[in-house]
Amino acid sequence: MPTSVPRGAPFLLLPPLLMLSAVLAVPVDRAAPPQEDSQATETPDTGLYYHRYLQEVINVLETDGHFREKLQAANAEDIKSGKLSQELDFVSHNVRTKLDELKRQEVSRLRMLLKAKMDAKQEPNLQVDHMNLLKQFEHLDPQNQHTFEARDLELLIQTATRDLAQYDAAHHEEFKRYEMLKEHERRRYLESLGEEQRKEAERKLQEQQRRHREHPKVNVPGSQAQLKEVWEELDGLDPNRFNPKTFFILHDINSDGVLDEQELEALFTKELEKVYDPKNEEDDMREMEEERLRMREHVMKNVDTNQDRLVTLEEFLASTQRKEFGDTGDGWKTVEMSPAYTEEELKRFEEELAAREAELNARAQRLSQETEALGRSQDRLEAQKRELQQAVLQMEQRKQQQQEQSAPPSKPDGQLQFRADTDDAPVPAPAGDQKDVPASEKKVPEQPPELPQLDSQHL
Repeated sequence: MPTSVPRGAPFLLLPPLLMLSAVLAVPVDRAAPPQEDSQATETPDTGLYYHRYLQEVINVLETDGHFREKLQAANAEDIKSGKLSQELDFVSHNVRTKLDELKRQEVSRLRMLLKAKMDAKQEPNLQVDHMNLLKQFEHLDPQNQHTFEARDLELLIQTATRDLAQYDAAHHEEFKRYEMLKEHERRRYLESLGEEQRKEAERKLQEQQRRHREHPKVNVPGSQAQLKEVWEELDGLDPNRFNPKTFFILHDINSDGVLDEQELEALFTKELEKVYDPKNEEDDMREMEEERLRMREHVMKNVDTNQDRLVTLEEFLASTQRKEFGDTGDGWKTVEMSPAYTEEELKRFEEELAAREAELNARAQRLSQETEALGRSQDRLEAQKRELQQAVLQMEQRKQQQQEQSAPPSKPDGQLQFRADTDDAPVPAPAGDQKDVPASEKKVPEQPPELPQLDSQHL
């Protein structure tokens, strides 16, 4: 499952008591363990898709005295290897019950995500094998979906450690693509200009680059010169009375006994301001953030001896005793002195862009053709609709005319007048007939006399 980790995301491993809670930079008071009914501290989102689950597990584990005691005695390797996870069998029943409920909630959440994914593919009748699909979520054990076991804690720690460790590499790759895209667009812009305009644009670019390079010397991060500058200009102390231990305590902002990534990066602000000013068009703030990351990596590489991405007081004091602490040569080489890509990488990047652009153009052309076809189809449907409406109107008119023709004519006083349409119709009585004579007085017409029948002898 892909992750998106923000700059300076806290790492999983801290020395003894802070190792586990450092995943989310949870502040821990060494003097007193947190109470079970205390409200969990909200922490910055690491960007992990299981961030909330991770935070809740840590908050619950820190309420158990036995686990805190074992955590205090553990080291980074114990946590990385999963050895600390075995202590889960000895935590209180109340803690285990809470962890079980957290896992069931997380499994339910993941199932909902899977169902939503299937629904989005419009495959409602597809039979989903949740057991198999849950295997893609590596921060828990899918074989046991109801209880939180030592294997779950081990997987959670290992997955978070791996995912957060990938942050720096992903950031550098993203910055490289940004720089290549910027150079690609610059070259295309110059190619679109005329000869005189291109010369003027190149002259302006060279002037901007010159102004950007004209800055004070940048001290090597973590060197004596760099720390003394912070000591004097930010802390307001006498540079001749620089004391590494006092410096460490001053800049351990949350007083947890270590300098984390955020606290270290805060020390580089003065150096970055020498090179980058948001008011100057020649200074790229994206490059400043890359510079900050490179400075932090440099300090971690040279000072963080156990590679837990945190600097303890012992590690900090040991670094001040090395030769490199005072001998920094020509200073720090900034981003523009160390190109993020080669010409070969830029060429491959441009080929990738061209292929993608051609694909997008082809897709746009297909969409345009489909739009035109839909427009023509719409026109045909509209024409058919008008024809049907006209036909219905004509049928209504004919029906009305037929009704008018079949209706009998009316007299002037509005009474209907019937007329004979066939030979069998009754003949109207002449004037002076028995129209108004009562039925008892009506005269029955006389029948003609019956002629005698003659047989053949009379003939």
